[in-house]
Amino acid sequence: MEKKKLIIIDVQNDFVTGSLGTEEARRMLPRLLEKAGRFPGEILLTKDTHTDNYPETQEGRLLPVSHCVIGTEGWEFPPELEKIRAERNAKVYEKPCFGSVSLVFDLKEAYADGQLDSIELVGICTDICVVSNALMIKSALPELPVYVDASCCAGVTPEKHKAALEVMESCQVIVEGKDSV
Repeated sequence: MEKKKLIIIDVQNDFVTGSLGTEEARRMLPRLLEKAGRFPGEILLTKDTHTDNYPETQEGRLLPVSHCVIGTEGWEFPPELEKIRAERNAKVYEKPCFGSVSLVFDLKEAYADGQLDSIELVGICTDICVVSNALMIKSALPELPVYVDASCCAGVTPEKHKAALEVMESCQVIVEGKDSV
């Protein structure tokens, strides 16, 4: 079995076609689905997960757009990604904020057990959740090669996407696919 993991960050309806959806996310999605469909290792997904009290949280006050409320259509994965998730029996990490501590814990455990040679991150939003998870993982596992496929990520804006890629490169995350966007 391949000792690689593909981590798909927050590719949920609200970030593609819903309340925080962008044209960049809609254009990127077919590339991400193709990559996920042929990825030789394990696939893991994160899911931005909020409750009805989102407006009362710090994030909700700073980003006053309700999104990814548990149980709503916006919280779900797009149907094509859900199909891949189900076929691959991929684990999903629900997270109330940008990065997933549980994901990092599980990756550290897999690495310590010799079951992990590299990870690749893709998803939404490059400048918020992708960069947060990439830096958390790189900080916890400094010798593990961490890749990000820029062609399978979308930021809040193209400028913020590019800036996040530069930050990740500065922190020794290997960014690929910048020229194919």
